[in-house]
Amino acid sequence: MSGPRRDNRGIVDARELFSHVHFRRREPAPALRPYLAFYWLIDWDLPQPYTSYVVPHPSVNLVFQHHGSTGEPAFAEVAGVGLGLFSQTLEGRGRVCGVKFRPGGFRPFAPAHPVSHWSGRRLMADEVLAAPSPVPAVLDPAEEDARVAALDAYLLALAPEPDPQAERATALVERVRTDRTIRRVGELARAEGLSARSLQRLFATHVGVGPKWVILRYRIHEALERAETDPEVDWAALAAGLGYSDQAHLVRDFTATVGAPPAAFAAR
Repeated sequence: MSGPRRDNRGIVDARELFSHVHFRRREPAPALRPYLAFYWLIDWDLPQPYTSYVVPHPSVNLVFQHHGSTGEPAFAEVAGVGLGLFSQTLEGRGRVCGVKFRPGGFRPFAPAHPVSHWSGRRLMADEVLAAPSPVPAVLDPAEEDARVAALDAYLLALAPEPDPQAERATALVERVRTDRTIRRVGELARAEGLSARSLQRLFATHVGVGPKWVILRYRIHEALERAETDPEVDWAALAAGLGYSDQAHLVRDFTATVGAPPAAFAAR
């Protein structure tokens, strides 16, 4: 398995976010890497509130968090695949230690339900996972190595069982992410020797969303990145390159996901 990805796709205005918080990615223990993409750690100490926005990946996250200014106790929650734009307002001082599972990587930790059962939901981690979440051990240490070690120990103790179907789902999502020729569910199904219905069942059970959703989400991630980095985007050409039949369909999907048309977003 390769190390943590270094691109920031999905984070809306990553440069602005990183100017407000201390953000880093860390690798999990080797035995966990087939299931986890990376750990993500955020600390902040802000004089004014700041709201971040993310267009989620097709991944489940386990999030340990403490928002010191709210007076609420620290907690851990499982965040199923986010179906829409996610926003989080940060203020005062706080800390988050997150676990980003690979698409397909969460089911071995919670095999009682298809991953679609958690999609669009946020639940206390103790309601989902088989062992109490070690919130103080993860959030209290000043040294981030100790936080990573606590995450490793907790997840290893959950003893995920290898699941060939989950591994297949992980590989298929990675193919969608990296192969821009995959533009339709039927194309992916034929390439894998599956019926469209079997592919949809595989994704619902092990990823949490359908293959069409995954294809669309990665298109939007790419369009979002282009909107942030290229002041003179040719939207018609980009729409064609992403497999859209015309620019209007890209504009519709982008607007529905991000909350603003691509040209207006880019100008902002």
